[in-house]
Amino acid sequence: MDLGASGNDSVVTEFVLLGLSETPALQPVLFTVFLLTYVATLGGNLSILAAILTEPKLHTPMYFFLGNLSLLDVGCISVTVPAMLRRFMSNNRSIPYGACLSQLFCFHLLAGADCFLLTVMAYDRYLAICQPLTYSTRMSWGIQQALVGVSCAFSFTNALTQTVALSTLDFCGPHVINHFYCDLPQLFQLSCSSTQLNELLLFVAAAFMGVAPLVLITVSYAHVAAAVLRIRSAEGRKKAFSTCGSHLTVVSVFYGTGVFSYMRLGSVEASDKDKGIGILNTVISPMLNPLIYSLRNPDVQGALQRVFTGRRPPE
Repeated sequence: MDLGASGNDSVVTEFVLLGLSETPALQPVLFTVFLLTYVATLGGNLSILAAILTEPKLHTPMYFFLGNLSLLDVGCISVTVPAMLRRFMSNNRSIPYGACLSQLFCFHLLAGADCFLLTVMAYDRYLAICQPLTYSTRMSWGIQQALVGVSCAFSFTNALTQTVALSTLDFCGPHVINHFYCDLPQLFQLSCSSTQLNELLLFVAAAFMGVAPLVLITVSYAHVAAAVLRIRSAEGRKKAFSTCGSHLTVVSVFYGTGVFSYMRLGSVEASDKDKGIGILNTVISPMLNPLIYSLRNPDVQGALQRVFTGRRPPE
Protein backbone atom coordinates (compact mmCIF):
# COMPACT_ATOMS: atom_id res chain seq x y z
CA MET A 1 0.00 0.00 0.00
CA ASP A 2 1.36 3.40 -0.97
CA LEU A 3 1.36 5.53 2.14
CA GLY A 4 2.54 9.04 2.82
CA ALA A 5 3.33 10.44 6.22
CA SER A 6 1.20 13.17 7.67
CA GLY A 7 2.05 13.91 11.28
CA ASN A 8 1.50 10.77 13.32
CA ASP A 9 -0.99 9.30 10.86
CA SER A 10 -0.45 7.27 7.71
CA VAL A 11 -2.48 8.50 4.78
CA VAL A 12 -3.45 6.51 1.71
CA THR A 13 -2.18 8.30 -1.42
CA GLU A 14 -3.64 5.84 -3.92
CA PHE A 15 -6.44 3.30 -4.14
CA VAL A 16 -6.70 -0.03 -5.92
CA LEU A 17 -9.82 -0.60 -8.04
CA LEU A 18 -10.61 -4.32 -8.23
CA GLY A 19 -12.63 -3.76 -11.41
CA LEU A 20 -15.23 -6.14 -12.80
CA SER A 21 -13.24 -9.37 -12.60
CA GLU A 22 -9.93 -10.60 -11.20
CA THR A 23 -9.78 -13.53 -13.64
CA PRO A 24 -6.92 -12.89 -16.15
CA ALA A 25 -8.58 -14.90 -18.92
CA LEU A 26 -11.60 -12.56 -18.85
CA GLN A 27 -9.61 -9.34 -19.23
CA PRO A 28 -9.30 -9.44 -23.07
CA VAL A 29 -13.00 -10.32 -23.39
CA LEU A 30 -14.06 -7.49 -21.10
CA PHE A 31 -11.72 -5.08 -22.88
CA THR A 32 -13.27 -5.92 -26.25
CA VAL A 33 -16.86 -5.71 -24.97
CA PHE A 34 -16.40 -2.35 -23.26
CA LEU A 35 -14.33 -0.88 -26.10
CA LEU A 36 -17.12 -1.72 -28.57
CA THR A 37 -19.72 -0.38 -26.13
CA TYR A 38 -17.77 2.86 -25.71
CA VAL A 39 -17.38 3.34 -29.47
CA ALA A 40 -21.09 2.59 -30.01
CA THR A 41 -22.09 5.07 -27.30
CA LEU A 42 -19.90 7.83 -28.71
CA GLY A 43 -21.16 7.13 -32.23
CA GLY A 44 -24.82 7.01 -31.21
CA ASN A 45 -24.83 10.16 -29.09
CA LEU A 46 -22.67 12.21 -31.46
CA SER A 47 -24.90 11.12 -34.36
CA ILE A 48 -27.97 12.33 -32.45
CA LEU A 49 -26.19 15.62 -31.79
CA ALA A 50 -25.18 15.98 -35.46
CA ALA A 51 -28.75 15.24 -36.56
CA ILE A 52 -30.15 17.90 -34.21
CA LEU A 53 -27.63 20.50 -35.38
CA THR A 54 -28.15 19.89 -39.10
CA GLU A 55 -31.91 19.22 -39.29
CA PRO A 56 -34.05 22.40 -39.15
CA LYS A 57 -37.11 20.39 -38.08
CA LEU A 58 -35.24 19.42 -34.89
CA HIS A 59 -34.46 23.00 -33.87
CA THR A 60 -37.04 22.90 -31.09
CA PRO A 61 -36.74 23.02 -27.29
CA MET A 62 -37.28 19.27 -26.91
CA TYR A 63 -34.37 18.45 -29.20
CA PHE A 64 -32.20 21.20 -27.72
CA PHE A 65 -32.51 19.44 -24.36
CA LEU A 66 -31.97 16.05 -26.00
CA GLY A 67 -28.74 17.34 -27.55
CA ASN A 68 -27.52 18.43 -24.14
CA LEU A 69 -28.48 15.03 -22.74
CA SER A 70 -26.37 13.36 -25.46
CA LEU A 71 -23.38 15.51 -24.46
CA LEU A 72 -23.85 14.50 -20.82
CA ASP A 73 -24.05 10.83 -21.82
CA VAL A 74 -20.77 11.12 -23.74
CA GLY A 75 -19.15 12.75 -20.72
CA CYS A 76 -20.57 10.23 -18.25
CA ILE A 77 -19.23 7.17 -20.05
CA SER A 78 -15.92 8.92 -20.79
CA VAL A 79 -15.32 9.48 -17.07
CA THR A 80 -15.28 5.76 -16.29
CA VAL A 81 -14.76 3.51 -19.33
CA PRO A 82 -11.46 4.80 -20.83
CA ALA A 83 -9.72 4.47 -17.45
CA MET A 84 -11.16 0.96 -17.09
CA LEU A 85 -9.90 0.04 -20.58
CA ARG A 86 -6.43 1.28 -19.63
CA ARG A 87 -6.42 -0.94 -16.55
CA PHE A 88 -7.46 -3.94 -18.67
CA MET A 89 -4.44 -3.32 -20.91
CA SER A 90 -1.83 -2.59 -18.25
CA ASN A 91 -3.09 -4.73 -15.34
CA ASN A 92 -2.26 -1.71 -13.15
CA ARG A 93 -5.34 -1.22 -11.01
CA SER A 94 -4.06 1.63 -8.87
CA ILE A 95 -5.53 5.12 -9.07
CA PRO A 96 -3.96 8.14 -7.31
CA TYR A 97 -5.96 9.81 -4.55
CA GLY A 98 -6.28 13.04 -6.56
CA ALA A 99 -7.38 11.21 -9.71
CA CYS A 100 -9.98 9.31 -7.67
CA LEU A 101 -11.44 12.57 -6.35
CA SER A 102 -11.41 14.08 -9.85
CA GLN A 103 -13.30 11.10 -11.25
CA LEU A 104 -15.79 11.35 -8.38
CA PHE A 105 -16.34 15.07 -9.01
CA CYS A 106 -16.83 14.66 -12.77
CA PHE A 107 -19.20 11.72 -12.36
CA HIS A 108 -21.43 13.56 -9.88
CA LEU A 109 -21.32 16.74 -11.96
CA LEU A 110 -22.56 14.91 -15.07
CA ALA A 111 -25.02 12.60 -13.29
CA GLY A 112 -26.49 15.52 -11.35
CA ALA A 113 -26.95 17.56 -14.51
CA ASP A 114 -28.70 14.50 -15.98
CA CYS A 115 -31.18 14.53 -13.06
CA PHE A 116 -32.13 18.17 -13.57
CA LEU A 117 -32.15 17.96 -17.36
CA LEU A 118 -34.57 15.02 -17.33
CA THR A 119 -36.83 17.16 -15.11
CA VAL A 120 -36.57 20.07 -17.52
CA MET A 121 -37.50 17.76 -20.42
CA ALA A 122 -40.61 16.61 -18.52
CA TYR A 123 -41.57 20.25 -17.90
CA ASP A 124 -41.08 20.94 -21.61
CA ARG A 125 -43.50 18.12 -22.52
CA TYR A 126 -46.00 19.43 -19.94
CA LEU A 127 -45.95 22.92 -21.50
CA ALA A 128 -46.12 21.57 -25.07
CA ILE A 129 -49.14 19.33 -24.44
CA CYS A 130 -50.99 21.04 -21.59
CA GLN A 131 -50.20 24.72 -22.32
CA PRO A 132 -49.72 24.82 -26.14
CA LEU A 133 -50.92 28.43 -26.58
CA THR A 134 -48.21 29.85 -24.31
CA TYR A 135 -45.53 27.25 -25.08
CA SER A 136 -43.45 29.42 -27.42
CA THR A 137 -43.20 32.26 -24.90
CA ARG A 138 -42.72 30.10 -21.79
CA MET A 139 -40.05 28.01 -23.50
CA SER A 140 -38.20 30.72 -25.42
CA TRP A 141 -34.55 30.38 -26.47
CA GLY A 142 -33.41 32.43 -23.46
CA ILE A 143 -35.41 30.28 -21.04
CA GLN A 144 -34.01 27.10 -22.59
CA GLN A 145 -30.46 28.33 -22.03
CA ALA A 146 -31.28 29.45 -18.51
CA LEU A 147 -32.78 26.06 -17.60
CA VAL A 148 -29.70 24.21 -18.84
CA GLY A 149 -27.39 26.71 -17.11
CA VAL A 150 -29.21 26.42 -13.77
CA SER A 151 -29.16 22.61 -14.04
CA CYS A 152 -25.40 22.66 -14.51
CA ALA A 153 -24.90 25.20 -11.70
CA PHE A 154 -26.88 23.14 -9.20
CA SER A 155 -25.03 20.00 -10.23
CA PHE A 156 -21.63 21.71 -10.00
CA THR A 157 -22.44 22.94 -6.48
CA ASN A 158 -23.41 19.46 -5.33
CA ALA A 159 -20.40 17.75 -6.95
CA LEU A 160 -18.01 20.28 -5.42
CA THR A 161 -19.65 19.95 -1.98
CA GLN A 162 -19.47 16.14 -2.02
CA THR A 163 -15.86 16.13 -3.22
CA VAL A 164 -14.64 18.71 -0.70
CA ALA A 165 -16.46 16.90 2.13
CA LEU A 166 -14.87 13.60 1.08
CA SER A 167 -11.41 15.19 0.99
CA THR A 168 -11.70 15.91 4.73
CA LEU A 169 -11.95 12.18 5.55
CA ASP A 170 -8.93 10.16 6.65
CA PHE A 171 -8.00 7.01 4.73
CA CYS A 172 -5.45 4.95 6.61
CA GLY A 173 -6.03 1.53 5.07
CA PRO A 174 -7.28 -0.73 3.60
CA HIS A 175 -7.13 0.99 0.20
CA VAL A 176 -8.90 -1.56 -2.04
CA ILE A 177 -12.17 -0.47 -3.70
CA ASN A 178 -14.41 -3.30 -4.88
CA HIS A 179 -15.63 -1.34 -7.90
CA PHE A 180 -14.46 -0.16 -11.32
CA TYR A 181 -14.61 3.58 -10.55
CA CYS A 182 -14.44 5.84 -7.50
CA ASP A 183 -17.80 6.60 -5.90
CA LEU A 184 -19.00 7.80 -2.52
CA PRO A 185 -20.51 4.64 -0.92
CA GLN A 186 -17.39 2.56 -1.55
CA LEU A 187 -15.06 5.31 -0.30
CA PHE A 188 -17.16 5.79 2.83
CA GLN A 189 -16.52 2.13 3.68
CA LEU A 190 -12.75 2.67 3.53
CA SER A 191 -12.59 5.79 5.68
CA CYS A 192 -11.14 5.46 9.16
CA SER A 193 -12.90 8.65 10.33
CA SER A 194 -16.57 9.38 10.88
CA THR A 195 -18.65 9.63 7.71
CA GLN A 196 -21.86 10.82 9.39
CA LEU A 197 -21.65 14.32 7.91
CA ASN A 198 -20.81 12.93 4.47
CA GLU A 199 -23.71 10.50 4.56
CA LEU A 200 -26.02 13.33 5.65
CA LEU A 201 -24.82 15.48 2.74
CA LEU A 202 -25.38 12.59 0.35
CA PHE A 203 -28.87 12.01 1.78
CA VAL A 204 -29.75 15.70 1.33
CA ALA A 205 -28.36 15.62 -2.22
CA ALA A 206 -30.38 12.49 -2.99
CA ALA A 207 -33.54 14.23 -1.78
CA PHE A 208 -32.83 17.46 -3.67
CA MET A 209 -31.45 15.94 -6.87
CA GLY A 210 -33.24 12.60 -6.89
CA VAL A 211 -36.55 12.60 -5.05
CA ALA A 212 -37.62 16.19 -5.82
CA PRO A 213 -36.98 15.92 -9.59
CA LEU A 214 -38.71 12.53 -9.67
CA VAL A 215 -41.79 14.04 -7.97
CA LEU A 216 -41.81 16.93 -10.47
CA ILE A 217 -41.49 14.50 -13.39
CA THR A 218 -44.34 12.38 -12.02
CA VAL A 219 -46.61 15.42 -11.54
CA SER A 220 -45.78 16.72 -15.03
CA TYR A 221 -46.61 13.43 -16.68
CA ALA A 222 -49.78 13.00 -14.62
CA HIS A 223 -51.01 16.26 -16.16
CA VAL A 224 -49.77 15.16 -19.59
CA ALA A 225 -51.59 11.82 -19.34
CA ALA A 226 -54.83 13.55 -18.30
CA ALA A 227 -54.54 15.98 -21.21
CA VAL A 228 -53.74 13.24 -23.74
CA LEU A 229 -56.69 11.11 -22.64
CA ARG A 230 -58.98 14.06 -23.42
CA ILE A 231 -57.82 14.01 -27.06
CA ARG A 232 -60.60 12.42 -29.12
CA SER A 233 -58.43 11.35 -32.05
CA ALA A 234 -56.68 8.00 -31.56
CA GLU A 235 -53.90 9.18 -33.88
CA GLY A 236 -53.48 12.33 -31.82
CA ARG A 237 -53.23 10.35 -28.59
CA LYS A 238 -50.68 8.00 -30.15
CA LYS A 239 -48.51 10.87 -31.36
CA ALA A 240 -48.63 12.62 -27.99
CA PHE A 241 -47.76 9.47 -26.06
CA SER A 242 -44.93 8.60 -28.45
CA THR A 243 -43.15 11.89 -27.72
CA CYS A 244 -43.30 11.14 -23.99
CA GLY A 245 -42.73 7.37 -23.95
CA SER A 246 -39.04 7.62 -24.83
CA HIS A 247 -38.40 10.14 -22.08
CA LEU A 248 -40.26 8.05 -19.50
CA THR A 249 -38.19 4.98 -20.44
CA VAL A 250 -34.93 6.91 -19.94
CA VAL A 251 -36.20 8.33 -16.62
CA SER A 252 -37.13 4.84 -15.37
CA VAL A 253 -33.69 3.39 -16.15
CA PHE A 254 -31.79 6.38 -14.77
CA TYR A 255 -33.69 6.83 -11.52
CA GLY A 256 -34.26 3.12 -10.91
CA THR A 257 -30.54 2.34 -10.92
CA GLY A 258 -29.60 5.56 -9.12
CA VAL A 259 -31.98 5.03 -6.21
CA PHE A 260 -30.89 1.39 -5.84
CA SER A 261 -27.24 2.43 -5.78
CA TYR A 262 -27.34 5.30 -3.27
CA MET A 263 -30.05 4.25 -0.83
CA ARG A 264 -28.03 1.34 0.57
CA LEU A 265 -25.10 3.05 2.23
CA GLY A 266 -22.94 0.81 4.41
CA SER A 267 -23.94 -2.44 2.74
CA VAL A 268 -20.61 -4.22 2.24
CA GLU A 269 -22.23 -7.40 0.92
CA ALA A 270 -23.82 -5.50 -1.95
CA SER A 271 -20.51 -4.40 -3.52
CA ASP A 272 -20.66 -6.90 -6.39
CA LYS A 273 -24.25 -5.84 -7.09
CA ASP A 274 -23.05 -2.23 -7.11
CA LYS A 275 -20.81 -3.07 -10.06
CA GLY A 276 -23.83 -4.18 -12.07
CA ILE A 277 -25.73 -1.05 -11.09
CA GLY A 278 -22.68 1.04 -11.99
CA ILE A 279 -22.54 -0.56 -15.45
CA LEU A 280 -26.22 0.26 -15.97
CA ASN A 281 -25.69 3.87 -14.85
CA THR A 282 -22.42 4.71 -16.58
CA VAL A 283 -22.35 2.38 -19.61
CA ILE A 284 -25.68 0.84 -20.61
CA SER A 285 -27.90 3.89 -20.06
CA PRO A 286 -25.76 6.28 -22.18
CA MET A 287 -25.56 3.63 -24.90
CA LEU A 288 -29.32 2.97 -24.98
CA ASN A 289 -30.51 6.58 -24.86
CA PRO A 290 -29.86 7.32 -28.58
CA LEU A 291 -31.69 4.10 -29.50
CA ILE A 292 -34.62 4.88 -27.21
CA TYR A 293 -35.07 8.40 -28.58
CA SER A 294 -34.69 7.47 -32.25
CA LEU A 295 -36.44 4.09 -32.37
CA ARG A 296 -39.99 5.41 -32.76
CA ASN A 297 -39.21 8.95 -33.91
CA PRO A 298 -39.45 9.40 -37.70
CA ASP A 299 -38.03 12.94 -37.54
CA VAL A 300 -34.85 11.76 -35.81
CA GLN A 301 -34.60 8.72 -38.09
CA GLY A 302 -34.88 10.89 -41.18
CA ALA A 303 -32.28 13.34 -39.86
CA LEU A 304 -29.89 10.48 -39.04
CA GLN A 305 -30.27 9.06 -42.55
CA ARG A 306 -29.36 12.45 -44.00
CA VAL A 307 -26.35 12.71 -41.68
CA PHE A 308 -25.03 9.29 -42.77
CA THR A 309 -25.78 9.74 -46.47
CA GLY A 310 -24.68 13.38 -46.70
CA ARG A 311 -27.97 14.53 -48.17
CA ARG A 312 -29.15 18.04 -47.40
CA PRO A 313 -32.41 18.45 -45.45
CA PRO A 314 -35.47 19.55 -47.47
CA GLU A 315 -36.06 23.28 -47.66
